[in-house]
Amino acid sequence: MHRIGDPSLVKKLITGYSPRLFQLKFGLATIAFAVGVLAVMNLRKPGEDGTISRKGIDVVIALDVSKSMMATDLQPNRLERAKQLINKLIDVMPDDRIGLVLFAGRAYLQMPLTTDHGAAKLFVSSSSSDAVPLQGTVISEALNRSANAFNTAERRFKTVVLISDGEDHDPEAIKTAKDLAAEGMMINTVGIGSAEGSYIPDSATGQNKKDENGNDVLTKLNETELKEIAENTNGIYIHLQDSESAVKQLQQQFSGIESKAFGDVSLMNFKTYYWVFAIAMFVLLVAEYFIPEKKKMKTA
Repeated sequence: MHRIGDPSLVKKLITGYSPRLFQLKFGLATIAFAVGVLAVMNLRKPGEDGTISRKGIDVVIALDVSKSMMATDLQPNRLERAKQLINKLIDVMPDDRIGLVLFAGRAYLQMPLTTDHGAAKLFVSSSSSDAVPLQGTVISEALNRSANAFNTAERRFKTVVLISDGEDHDPEAIKTAKDLAAEGMMINTVGIGSAEGSYIPDSATGQNKKDENGNDVLTKLNETELKEIAENTNGIYIHLQDSESAVKQLQQQFSGIESKAFGDVSLMNFKTYYWVFAIAMFVLLVAEYFIPEKKKMKTA
């Protein structure tokens, strides 16, 4: 009071101040905030029919999104045809978990294994050659990233579908495939493009992409490496020409894999409790609003 000003004047100014009421209002606001956090968290528990299970396999799709996938030897381009294939493959695998890895000069896990096929299609549709900033094609890293997507604690068969034009800038791909095959992984490869090759359109200039010497870049399908990867991992190689035929071949390949049951929370019915905390927060805020900050003064 001495630091604020004249003690007698300060005392008169804070005559109606109530520390107890102020602390009560602050306490109610704090509790309301905490309860509001719980409301936003949407606490829930499984309903009575929460024991939903599926029986399927786990498949990770490794999709090449390098600039060479923009070549137009497959219309409208290689990448779009690959995305069409993936969407059709998802449609025929309703009970299977699917993951997605995108790779070019680096590989990234775009989507972990999930039964949420709607989300899977969303991730596939948003895939583009700009998704990976470092250009190139490193199949070995894509395979390792795909292997890491599987849960090592679960004794399930590991299946990868590698979709690429095979223009690999990493000599470790075959060795990596053999190492993963020893760990029980089967890699099926899908070749995109033609042996004759095609030029890569440059969206910035409207012309074909040039190399450092100013020549048009011609990209060709490298079937040899893709076939070797499949052969060394008990998989199959498919040259994509017709999506329906490719999907049938992959389905036939998957049919020999043992399906195992797993829990699926995407179809589970939950009982939510956010509304309880929302009501409690509202009541606390209303109570805090109507509590006065000043104590009642006695009248003479």
